[in-house]
Amino acid sequence: MTVEAEPLNRLRQRTSEKWRAYPDDVLPLFVAEMDYPLAPPIAQALHAAVDRSDTGYIGPDDRTQRAFADFARDRWGWEVDPAQTRTTTDVSVVIVEALRILIEPGDRVVITPPVYPPFFELIPEAGGVVEEVPLLEGGTDGRGWALDLAGLERAFAGGAKAFLLCNPHNPLGLVHPRAELEAVAALAARHGVSVVSDEVHAPLTHSDATFTPFLSVSDEARRIGVAAHAASKAWNLAGLKCALFVTASPEQAERVHALPIEVEVRTSHFGRIATEAAYRDGGPWLDDVLRAIETNRELLSVLLTDRLPRARYREPLASYLAWIDLRALDWGDDPAARILEEARVAVNPGIEFGAPGAGFIRLNLACSPEVLTEAIDRIAELSARG
Repeated sequence: MTVEAEPLNRLRQRTSEKWRAYPDDVLPLFVAEMDYPLAPPIAQALHAAVDRSDTGYIGPDDRTQRAFADFARDRWGWEVDPAQTRTTTDVSVVIVEALRILIEPGDRVVITPPVYPPFFELIPEAGGVVEEVPLLEGGTDGRGWALDLAGLERAFAGGAKAFLLCNPHNPLGLVHPRAELEAVAALAARHGVSVVSDEVHAPLTHSDATFTPFLSVSDEARRIGVAAHAASKAWNLAGLKCALFVTASPEQAERVHALPIEVEVRTSHFGRIATEAAYRDGGPWLDDVLRAIETNRELLSVLLTDRLPRARYREPLASYLAWIDLRALDWGDDPAARILEEARVAVNPGIEFGAPGAGFIRLNLACSPEVLTEAIDRIAELSARG
């Protein structure tokens, strides 16, 4: 099976944010939506639900959780007990509701910018206060950005009560090594810190990297952690609203299952159907999409070297989002604004991911090679004009 991005004239018939936020002369390479057609097993499952008029409320059914557990075992060697999981609408709700049961109002919650922008809002929504421990730019071993373990220890020792981990890390496509996650778990356990691990990009880990679920690294991680999973990013299902709380200890499972029933019943019935199909039968489609994404991440390296040599870019090891350093172009803290206005390419401003993102952009690779090439050509022409 070969999965290819759909042509622009067909993509522009979609009504999602990616295709309605800007006029047709703009190439939209911002929000995390993919340009590939829906995986056939998911489409078939949804069509079958419509054919049987299966459009009511969700009921007692753990097939989605069991499908996820099978996927986690087969992909990552991680044994998940479906009874220690629970569904809700999306990963943001998992994060907020998990934090609500793990912290008290006013408690500090650590994040590691540059990081997914909603993190800055989800913590106050849950009653917490954001504490930033930026990633180390350049890392400690030349492999790129990395968690600042010493900074995390200072924050934990200083009274932070939770850590909102992004694993793999958006926007960098950074796959945290197992040893670092083990260290995080040990530090957090020592200081009484809970960890909520956003792992929505995990299925999009590339062939040259290994994803490590946080809850798999140690008994300490299982005791203090809650993970957020969904099929939304890997299979382009954000509009269908289904995500999972995943726990790995009786204590955390009890906390999650004590949440109000409304947290679960707001899960979309179609979202649950699609998510089960994705985890159960969507693996071959996902593998093909990952090959296309890896081809594009390499193409971007070539394009930037040839046409925008002052840009700095490290190929991501997960997801389909490229983090590009444009500081050498002297386009200010928000180069995305000029790129949109003058090159008619929509990318995410790096500054939205926190202060360390000033001068960066995030660019969506899940498009056709032709669209990616056109986007870089437009930005290169803008650079040539000064």
